[in-house]
Amino acid sequence: MKISISYPPLESGKGIPLLSQNRQFQWFKNPTYIYPVVPACAATLLNKNGFEVFWDDAIAEGLSYNEWLSRILKEKPDAIAIETKTPVVKRHWKIINDIKENFKKTYGDKFIPAVILMGDHVTALPEESLKNSDVDFIITGGDYDFSLLGLCKSLKTCGGVKGFIDFIDNANKQGLPSLKKVDLPKGVYYRLNSEIKNTGKVDITENDLNLLPFIDRNLTKWKLYAYKNGNFKFTPGAYMMAGRDCWWGKCKFCSWTTLYPSKTFRTLPVKRYLDETGYLINDLKVKEIFDDSGCFPRGKWLKEFSLEHIERGYNKKVVMGCNMRVGALNDEEWKLLKKANFRFVLIGLESMTQSTLDRLDKGIKIEQIEETVKSAKKAGLEPHITTMVGYPWETKEDAVKTIEFAKYLFKKGYIDTLQATIVVPYPGTPMFEEARQNGWLLTEDWDRYDMKESVWKSPVSNDDILKFTQSLYTSALNPAFVIRKVFSVRNISDIKFLFKAGKKLMAHFTDFKG
Repeated sequence: MKISISYPPLESGKGIPLLSQNRQFQWFKNPTYIYPVVPACAATLLNKNGFEVFWDDAIAEGLSYNEWLSRILKEKPDAIAIETKTPVVKRHWKIINDIKENFKKTYGDKFIPAVILMGDHVTALPEESLKNSDVDFIITGGDYDFSLLGLCKSLKTCGGVKGFIDFIDNANKQGLPSLKKVDLPKGVYYRLNSEIKNTGKVDITENDLNLLPFIDRNLTKWKLYAYKNGNFKFTPGAYMMAGRDCWWGKCKFCSWTTLYPSKTFRTLPVKRYLDETGYLINDLKVKEIFDDSGCFPRGKWLKEFSLEHIERGYNKKVVMGCNMRVGALNDEEWKLLKKANFRFVLIGLESMTQSTLDRLDKGIKIEQIEETVKSAKKAGLEPHITTMVGYPWETKEDAVKTIEFAKYLFKKGYIDTLQATIVVPYPGTPMFEEARQNGWLLTEDWDRYDMKESVWKSPVSNDDILKFTQSLYTSALNPAFVIRKVFSVRNISDIKFLFKAGKKLMAHFTDFKG
């Protein structure tokens, strides 16, 4: 049985879609390709369990839609799994219908693949896609590597979609316990006699991350993502995830809290993680690794990892990066990360208004922000902060406060880079529910949730929100920061990285152009 894990082309004048492994969707004019860790785990698990796997990221490969469609028709997978997000789910509905139609035209009724959707949007609204497209299955929850394997085993046992539905229908008539014969995973939605059914609420804590094999990087075409990525100073680069997903897991705006709710955080064993790190270094010759856990593990795990990483000599062979929270580490822990050869550290700031941070359930205080980035920078790291504008309760003055603080951090040399975004209330998040209850939403047309505009009422106009986002990107352009950067150049890698960063900075003005 052949399974395709697919990212069909999403052709648009808006740019290249940042879909895979991304908590906030954006269109970028200057593309960056992020390695999708969980789908890559899914591909590896399927392959280890005897399935033929076709890794089909047509976005990263730069294929046109017609090129992709011709290829998928030729490959003839028995099932096509697609990760989707809110701003492109309607496009995926059309693509799914097109897949069904073209396979029927090409092969008749004898061969039409099952189509499976997974991701944060369909976890929040699983029935919506079944009502609006010919999709066969919806997988909910963040561990869609485990769930996809379970579903594909069921399809194989039953002989395809029709056999699966017939089996479920008979099992329902005989009693639910018989469903266990096909090892059906929880959290799967499907149609049965024109009705939408599901297999119960998913519980990702039942999945043991220790059972995951090393990701098959060659099967999942890792080099597609190893070079064109703004997080990498040294290439080839690679992504890993020490945990799923964030040990805080409460931020009300984060779409991945839909996949990984609070208190479900799990980590790989330190030795298991380090062994895979060694594989990336020694076998694939990776120069930089970014760990994209929502927040890198801290405490005992962090100390054990760092010391063993150094003991193995990996700190002399690879540069590391990760996500980290404000106030999470002390000075000694930052120094330990530096000793382990961490470079890039992404820290969520979001706003410089305390009431906003409280409403987002960030769990931090304003005064901790400067302390955190200052401590990280003092340790020798390169802090990168994330900021957002366009909250429905923030005024122009609040937005300006965030911009001015970003300028201050650049001027003082406490941060090296910044990411600016427009706040989007994604379905499934507490922020979306709050917006709906308060009548803040201007639209529920998901196409418009792509960060090209503000989709909810705000004291700040849409034009001003776009201008403020651009202002956040220009906050680095002050003489003190520029001079400091010029004098920090030590080698050709520094020059190349500065040039790449400048190119991306200019592209962001187009990304947020009104």
